[in-house]
Parts: sequence; C-alpha cells; structure tokens
Amino acid sequence: MTADEDPDRPAARSAWRDVPPRQVRQFAALALEEVPALAQDILREIRAEYPGLPVVLDDSGEPMALIGIRRALEGFVKEIASQEGRPRYHLEVFQEFGRGEGLHGRTLDSLQAIYRLGVRLAWRRLAEIGQQIEIPPPAMYELAESGFEYLDGLVDQSVRGYAEAAAREAGERLRLQRKLMELLLAERRSDAGATTGAPGAPGAFHGTGSGTSSGTSSGTSSGTGPASFGNGLGERAARVGWQLPERVAVGVLLRPAREAVAPAVGQGVLLDMEAEQPRMVVPDPDAAGRPELLRRAMSGWSGAIGPPVALVDAAKSLRWAEAAVRLMERGLLPSGEVLHCTEHTEALVLLQPEELIEDLARRCLAPLDHCGPAHGRRLAETLLAWLETRGGAPEVAARLGVHPQTVRYRLRQIRELWGDEIDDPDRRFELELVLRARRLRGLLGRA
Repeated sequence: MTADEDPDRPAARSAWRDVPPRQVRQFAALALEEVPALAQDILREIRAEYPGLPVVLDDSGEPMALIGIRRALEGFVKEIASQEGRPRYHLEVFQEFGRGEGLHGRTLDSLQAIYRLGVRLAWRRLAEIGQQIEIPPPAMYELAESGFEYLDGLVDQSVRGYAEAAAREAGERLRLQRKLMELLLAERRSDAGATTGAPGAPGAFHGTGSGTSSGTSSGTSSGTGPASFGNGLGERAARVGWQLPERVAVGVLLRPAREAVAPAVGQGVLLDMEAEQPRMVVPDPDAAGRPELLRRAMSGWSGAIGPPVALVDAAKSLRWAEAAVRLMERGLLPSGEVLHCTEHTEALVLLQPEELIEDLARRCLAPLDHCGPAHGRRLAETLLAWLETRGGAPEVAARLGVHPQTVRYRLRQIRELWGDEIDDPDRRFELELVLRARRLRGLLGRA
C-alpha cells in the first residue's frame, strides 16, 4: 500500500482552510461586490484581444459571454467561501460556449485562450483583495491552484458542448450530402417522354445528354449544364460547401467488411456510406492528381467508377457503375479492386444486354447446332480468330497455336456451314460481336 492509500496517514494540510472564517467571509463579500465590474473589465479585455469574437445576446439583450463570466466568478467565489474543499463546476452555460465555437467553425484553442485570459485578469483582482485583508500568501497560492482547477472544469464543459455540436453538425452535413446525391443521381426525363434503357448507349460514355441514345435526357430539351437542374441543386450544394463541377464520375463500392471504415476520398468527393453498396460522386475525375488520390483511398475496397459525364448526366455514370458491379459479382469482371468502366468498355457493352446478345447468338451461330460441343467450340474459336485477324491460315494458326493445315480444314467447314453469308460485312460484324461476348463469358478460349 502506498502512502497515499494509507487510511491512517493524516490528510494534507490546507492553508486556505486555516484562514479564519470571518476573514474568508470578508474576502468573499468583497469579491462578490467586484464581480459585476470585474466581469465587464474581463469582457472588454477579451474583445480587445479577440476583436472578431461574435456578440451573442440572450432574450433580455445582455451578452451571453458577460453572463457566463459573471456566473463563473460568482460560482467560484461562493464555492471557496464554503471552505468545503475544491470548487465544483456545474455551469451549463459553458457547454453552450463550446457548442457556439463548434457551430461557428472555430477551434477550442481560441476558446481556451479566452478562458486563460479571463482567469489571469480575475486572479489579479482577487490577489489584490487578498492582500487588502491580509490573507496569508500560502492560502492565496492554494486559491490560485483552485482557480486553475476551476478553469479546467469550465474547459471540460466547453469541450463537451463542442463535441456535441461537432457530432450534430457532422450528422446534418451527411444528411444534406445524401439529399444532394439523391437529387444529383435522380433520373430525369425530357418532355418527349423518353424511356429508360439499359446501359450500353455510346452517349452515356460521353455525357451528350441525348435522350435517344441512352434512354434518359438531361432534364430539358437543350440543358447540358448545372442550370438544367433548377435552383435546388445549387442550393443543396452550397449548404454542404460543394462547388458544382462541369463533369463527374459516379462510383459504386462493395464493402470489404460490414464494419469497414469509410475510404478517405477527400473533401471534394461526395460519399454516401448509408447505402448497402456505398456510392460516391467524384467531381472533375480527370483533374490532375485525382485518379492517384482515389487509387490510394480505395485500397482494400472493390467496386466500379462509371465513365466521366456532364454533371446533368450523373445518373448515366451511376448506371454504368452499377452494371459493372453486377458483372463483378457474377465473376465476369475482375474483383478485389475499384475498376474504371472506361477500361472495360467491351465487357460492359457486350455483356449487359444479355437477352439481346443471346438471341442474336442463337440466330448467328445456328449453323453450329449440328456439330458436337467440342468441335463446335473449335470452329467458333477459329471463326473468331479469322474475323479478328482478317488474315490467312498462317496468321490464324499462330493466334490459335495450331497447325496452318488444321486452320485451312476448319475454314473450309466454316464456309460450308455459312455459305456466302460469311462474306457479308454485316453478318461478319454480328458474328464477331456474339463470339466476343461468348469469349468474355468464358465460353470460348482466349487466343
């Protein structure tokens, strides 16, 4: 057992408790008389030192800061006058000061500096009173120590208020940010009533705003900029301090774990972590340094970032990102990273309209129906290699890793199966399209 824990050890002697009660009451009375004027002097000095400090009035028109200073001084004097021990601090007004600092965007450092200035000025006057009525220096030293302990308590109250305000502000910002993203990513239709189609139209990759190519419009017949959203988007963006960019890319993320910490994507990127699959809106995705920043921030995450589009076409970028994520979940696109849709255009274009491609494949590849599965696959791979190389048997053989004579045999069979149709440019295009789609699904070998 240490000396501090020994119950038989006498308590430390208090110089302040040794001051005669009459002298303590006299000190408290003089100090309380000084409180109104002292509070005014302290506030005046604080305003001179910190001229930018806002003046907040209560319902009666009195400055809240003055009320707080006065209550703090009165509370301290009354506590020490009781001589019951260290002064207590239950002044909720200082929680309000902390909340005010948080809501006005200032740090607690400035508030603590103001508190220290106030304590220094107050102590100067209390020391004069103590000297006036001849309170012993050791007692005044102990009183000074209590004053700084009291200050710590006030700071704790302010920190609590500051933390509450910061948490409330952060929650409100997230709510407003989600509302902004909902508005930004909402589908917009033209007056012509264009219908929403599956991703796959080239216009969506370039942000053209064409309602005929992608199934959606920019919201007006000629709107291609933020103004076509109306005032709502600009107002919501201003409330979260987000500057409307010309172009955006929208990402959809897959959580590495349910408790995963949000990626540090930076202030400019809007991030909604509430959704089952978090979403983000990246402003000016091609800006210098942005791709590298996102790459580092997304380490450990997987998902997809849609193509850069005009701001009014953000919903198109979202659809491509969602399509890519679905393909990742099916194992048709690489997982374990955040990929960019623009780097996987072929897969997205050929694998998304699955029903249409399959129907086209059934018609185009019908000549293979009477071949066995293995032989039919070899002929399909040879046909695709020939369509891609546009070369003779040696080039196709090199691509497939077989003998040229084998390729000549297979090409003769292909011509017998398809006849003159194999020379039609449109039919060759359709054949290459469906065969590439099959290769992407793993149904054909990769040359």
